[in-house]
Amino acid sequence: MIYDQARYTEDDEKHEPLLAEKNEMTLEIGGSESPLPEELTREELTLPSLSEPELARHYTRLSQMNWSIDSGPYPLGSCTMKYNPKFTEDVAADPNAAIHPDRSAKSSQGNLGVLYGLQEYLATIGGMDAVTLQPPAGAAGEFTGILIAKAYHDHRGNDRSEVIIPASAHGTNFATAAMAGYDVVELPSDDGGRVDLEALKAAVSEETAALMLTNPNTVGLFERDIVEIAETVHDAGGLLYYDGANLNALLGRGRPGDMGFDIMHYNVHKTFATPHGGGGPGAGPVGVVKELTEFLPRPRVRKTANGTYEQFDPDHSIGKVHGFGGNWLVLIKAYAYIARLGDVGLADASAKAVLNANYLAEQLEMDVPYGPFHHEFAATAGDRDAADVAKRMLDFGVHPPTTKWPEMVPEAMLTEPTEIESKRTLERLAAAFNAAYTDSDDTLETAPSRTTASRIDQVAAARNPRLSWQALGENSLE
Repeated sequence: MIYDQARYTEDDEKHEPLLAEKNEMTLEIGGSESPLPEELTREELTLPSLSEPELARHYTRLSQMNWSIDSGPYPLGSCTMKYNPKFTEDVAADPNAAIHPDRSAKSSQGNLGVLYGLQEYLATIGGMDAVTLQPPAGAAGEFTGILIAKAYHDHRGNDRSEVIIPASAHGTNFATAAMAGYDVVELPSDDGGRVDLEALKAAVSEETAALMLTNPNTVGLFERDIVEIAETVHDAGGLLYYDGANLNALLGRGRPGDMGFDIMHYNVHKTFATPHGGGGPGAGPVGVVKELTEFLPRPRVRKTANGTYEQFDPDHSIGKVHGFGGNWLVLIKAYAYIARLGDVGLADASAKAVLNANYLAEQLEMDVPYGPFHHEFAATAGDRDAADVAKRMLDFGVHPPTTKWPEMVPEAMLTEPTEIESKRTLERLAAAFNAAYTDSDDTLETAPSRTTASRIDQVAAARNPRLSWQALGENSLE
């Protein structure tokens, strides 16, 4: 047993019997003593026989076949593949951060202080009154936010059945509303690419629980009528929900709470440089205005009158949506990033994200509808297939943008360079865009030709993935 005696306190005595019991446990696998069904056990396991250099070279080659933000630009629109600064990884790797989340509040004041500090940071940035850090991803944050809206309406005796969502919204918005039991009312965009106010006024009713919206929207346009949009929803008794996907464009310049939003989720992997994707842990904190704080998940962290920190349960909490206080090591990276950049640094990041997107768009030979836009834009490949153009871009050593979405732009190539890329990198990206876009049909239809794998059948790869080295046969590791 590894147990830090220096951190042991009287409050942890309750763990002693359990820890001692675990130390004495043994488990025999195989034979008559095995607790497992015989058909699930085996006498031997066939593994590839490799030397250490062979194994090291194999995984090194695999790493070189993959693209990452450490390899080059990753301009996926809407996904905000931001560089993760190494100092945040160092903070999360600090041995002092490795405290079991079930420790008593008395023996983990440092952790609780960081969680409380992040709650306050995020509340200030978003213009919210309170924040929960529990949701383990952006989509989980969305779901938590809509459950809070549902609890609010139910508590007031309002049985509402609909959530309004713009046609250009993320697919998770539609799924979230449906999973919470709501009917989805799709809202069309106007000719300028923004919310159609007349359509919104016609859509709201006594059945409206919420309008889910991001601002700037999916093609980088700021919703100029946001105050009137908020008033329209509130007058119908609904709530305004902010999808935090594009908060990167607003840091230090605008706050959803000041625009009239009642609930929002934060994508710390998009806005505050924690790792994005890869199947690992994430975080999607949720902020709410004062009237909704009593419905937040439990537990939350608060500061007591004597300056210590404690956990507590809101009066009408929707319950737990994740274990303990959330994904601690992801959250601590977001805290470190915000603390290091501060007000000036966050505003500077926002300004550069907007500048980079507009500079890149100006270099493209492709048409970029709508505007002026903020941190992302949707170019159109016109009569070319956007997916073919994207595959050809791989041959020029860059990662392509998001393609075919949003559908309001034909053959869309949704692009977000973020604030981290230099002018030189943006010009290299533009050159790849232009070279691929103006290439011949024959070349586009067979691209990419310079990558390790070419013209992958994405549907087959998703439905029949190769999950074992044996799937490629004896020579798979050579």
